[in-house]
Amino acid sequence: MLKLLVPVDGSDNAVRLVEYLARQWLPRLVEAVDLHLINVQPALHGEVGMFLSRDQIRSYHHDEGIKALQVARDRLDAAGLAYAFHIGVGDPAETIVQFAREKQCDQIVMGTRGLGKLASLVLGSVASRVIQLAEVPVMLIK
Repeated sequence: MLKLLVPVDGSDNAVRLVEYLARQWLPRLVEAVDLHLINVQPALHGEVGMFLSRDQIRSYHHDEGIKALQVARDRLDAAGLAYAFHIGVGDPAETIVQFAREKQCDQIVMGTRGLGKLASLVLGSVASRVIQLAEVPVMLIK
């Protein structure tokens, strides 16, 4: 079974990627694919920890991750496709690659741009870094 990891940041590009997979790719492979969505939330640093408990920070990351994943999950649910979703915290590229390693994913499929500061570039900084760090094939979909 092919285990795919699809990073989703809530951007229009990520939603288009999931729609493409749901419409064009996954229906043909539905029984042979173990699909995992991941959203990576930035770690909260500095004085935030002084004012919020660990549980509050954990809850914040969870809630923001759920929001970012919601449209993608809705699209996959509507297509009747099974998936698992995960929320990570940290550097997006490093977290995506580490998760792929831990879950023994066969491939990472992601969009070329997301919500990052460099979203105007043809190839986003997270996608570029994932390509550099990943030990498995990375497929970029524009």
